[in-house]
Amino acid sequence: MKGKRILKVMSHITTTLLFIVLLVTLFSVIVMRASGGEASIFGYQLKSVLSGSMEPEIQTGSIIAINTDDAQDTFQKGDVITFQTNDDMVVTHRVAEVDNGHYVTKGDANDAPDVEPVTQESVIGEYTGFSIPYAGYVMTFANSKEGAAILLVLPGIFLIIYSIITIWRALRKIDQPEKEVKPDVKKGDT
Repeated sequence: MKGKRILKVMSHITTTLLFIVLLVTLFSVIVMRASGGEASIFGYQLKSVLSGSMEPEIQTGSIIAINTDDAQDTFQKGDVITFQTNDDMVVTHRVAEVDNGHYVTKGDANDAPDVEPVTQESVIGEYTGFSIPYAGYVMTFANSKEGAAILLVLPGIFLIIYSIITIWRALRKIDQPEKEVKPDVKKGDT
């Protein structure tokens, strides 16, 4: 009897977790699509790190939080900023030098500073120091059409399969008592 109660609790927990995963994934994909792929939480923009130029402080494949309210602040040597290059690439590097209102930046793992100085208008925000290793790979995948479809469809499929199994088990339990109630009647017994 105790084992059945544990299975019932585990069943409810599994159903709840699958439903929560489905809702969180749906919400995340909708927010990322609505914001043009820029996830934002509590005023901080989340960015995927696609290169190792800032290792070991920021690992390749991490998600980092950028404070966009700081975009118009004046930065100093040593600050880590995220900016947009002339080629429309988004880069996060450390300020190596401030020169007449322009920032000379350099990735921690790079040997030389970046070729183009960064203007204040190009700054998106300042790195907050918060990062989640490897989560950037998931965010990049979720931002693709295939990733969004898979991340929305998979939890839904698991929830449907789990519901079918639960319904099947419940129907088996309903049929089982009926079989036990019917007496075995053999031919010739009257």
